[in-house]
Amino acid sequence: MRVEGWAVARESIDVLEFQRRFATEDACRQYLFRQRWPDGFICPRCGCREYSEIRSRHLYQCKSCRYQASLTAGTVFHKTHMPLQKWFWAVFLVAHDKGGCSAVRLSQQLNTRLETAWLMLHKIRAAMGQRESQYQLGGLVKLDDAFFGNREREGSSGRGTAKASVVVGVSETEAGNPAYVKMKMVKSLTSTTILDVAKEILKPKARVFSDGLLVYEALHKEGYKHDFAVISQDPESLQRFVWVHKFISNAKTFILGTYHGLGRKHLQAYLDEFCYRTNRRRQPKQLFSHLLEACVRARTVTKQDLVAAELSG
Repeated sequence: MRVEGWAVARESIDVLEFQRRFATEDACRQYLFRQRWPDGFICPRCGCREYSEIRSRHLYQCKSCRYQASLTAGTVFHKTHMPLQKWFWAVFLVAHDKGGCSAVRLSQQLNTRLETAWLMLHKIRAAMGQRESQYQLGGLVKLDDAFFGNREREGSSGRGTAKASVVVGVSETEAGNPAYVKMKMVKSLTSTTILDVAKEILKPKARVFSDGLLVYEALHKEGYKHDFAVISQDPESLQRFVWVHKFISNAKTFILGTYHGLGRKHLQAYLDEFCYRTNRRRQPKQLFSHLLEACVRARTVTKQDLVAAELSG
């Protein structure tokens, strides 16, 4: 059996093209099949390429070992009762709204319950975060820290407050233009947490530039190529952090404008969404293809996982 379809990922798809291609549930299934198995079906258990389709259950049975493979297993769509057509629309709406899509808006667009829309969005954000975790910053990277939170809820601002601490890294080109951004929430700003973040987001040969906060000295001691400037002693050096501060400001506007501020419990997921969008800002029409592929490759996130995050947050 051969499934007809389109090129797998990174296509430019506008709303009219989206409506034409994904007008039916079967069209969505065919596209998802191509995403799962771009070179044709391969049995996850034995590697056989021959199969038969069990249409009533949307399964693909290997002709060799009889293993029944689900089209959605191992994706963010697994074990949901939502039609794939609505899932595709959710991914499209999230991808094409650079300001972010709230659960209220998505529930209205898809005519579904608010709780369902909230869960769908968090599954999509989880896919964004998992995709972003595969990449590290290289070259010259500016590191700084910021604080996110609702002032009226959490009190005063500044270092040492109850707001969530976030380490921000921005890689720059030789011409001084911004390339990619990473944002990681930490429990507190210490030498240990700075090193943990550095190992996660920086390539081994990255060159780091930070302000004069003492916790960043751990980078030099750990062998990173690290330089810094004490802003209070050299105010002009503040200009060297212009892109870092601009991304911090944009992230706060993004979170405040669409989600009206956040506490700690899901902040990292929204930071991942901001970074995912920002790092693909030069390919806006391809974002649906990118994001759908991320949803296919992502580990399944359950409602229980999200509730556990809320309790621990």
